[in-house]
Amino acid sequence: MMKVSVTVNTTDLSELDLKQMSQLGVDCIDFGAGNSFAGVKEQGYPDLDKLLELQRKIRSYGMDINRVTLPNLSDNFMRNRPGSERELENSINAVKTFGEANIDIVRQRFEGDVFYGLSKSYQAIQRGGAISRGESLGIMKEKAETPTFEELEKWWAAFQGAYGKLVPAAQNSNVNIAMHPSDTPHPDSPFGGLGLHRIIDDFPNKNVGFVYCIGTRAEAGGSSLVLDEINHFGRKGRIFLVHFRNVRGSLPTAGAFEEALLDDGDMNMFKLLLELRKVGYNGCINPDHVPTMAGDTPDLDDRWGHSNIGWKASSLGFSYSIGYIKALLAALTEFEGK
Repeated sequence: MMKVSVTVNTTDLSELDLKQMSQLGVDCIDFGAGNSFAGVKEQGYPDLDKLLELQRKIRSYGMDINRVTLPNLSDNFMRNRPGSERELENSINAVKTFGEANIDIVRQRFEGDVFYGLSKSYQAIQRGGAISRGESLGIMKEKAETPTFEELEKWWAAFQGAYGKLVPAAQNSNVNIAMHPSDTPHPDSPFGGLGLHRIIDDFPNKNVGFVYCIGTRAEAGGSSLVLDEINHFGRKGRIFLVHFRNVRGSLPTAGAFEEALLDDGDMNMFKLLLELRKVGYNGCINPDHVPTMAGDTPDLDDRWGHSNIGWKASSLGFSYSIGYIKALLAALTEFEGK
């Protein structure tokens, strides 16, 4: 049975946060910032006792931790600068710590997986004045240079070296390691369509897969691409978590896209749930990059301007999205007659 998770970008969760999540019917929490865990600033990776304390607190509200994020691998590591090997050691130690806490999914971020400066971010105004992220190729007149083929291959070599150590550590700790697609999905971005295939070609281990972001992949090619990829990666058992968001337009078809409310974009989100069910997906559905409604205090990130990334108490956008997903899941059960 699919469940509902929400992303938070802090471990400082208040009683109000947890009460509201529980009241809305959230099942699990995904932690999006690897440096937010106690111990990371001091020793480079999470403190197990503090992690277990956080886990107990979340479980006392009937929820659990679903996905966590490892400490970032920086540009220094990707370019093999002196002393940067410590970053990978910290990530490996973090995998072991999360494994000891029986947390199922970890994500590693790699600097350089997104090409910035190729599209212009803007504030998209939608139904009733709701605010969301838009990005356009056409209004970006001076575009940044992208890496050469040789530079990209060096980047991939650094990625392969890191994953070559992280994947066995995750296997030994009974943890799945999941990659999120490059967002924005500009051509040749490392974790675009071909890059996702390359990851599982290079690492055919069953604990290697994806935080499959429907919105990001729709930006790259619309609902037909998303349905194809869910079918392909899902039947291989490589989708560990689904980021569930709708968009209008795509880079190939419109030269731009705008994130949208779940019922107000180009895609039929129920159809996507049917495809996920068909391939046997039973993980969490996470409302991702939620538009900002009147009265919301959004959790914004400079990398994705105007995009409401993580949960904040009393967020109408998140409340709406959680309710919509739960209704779709109830309809899916009725549709199947179970």
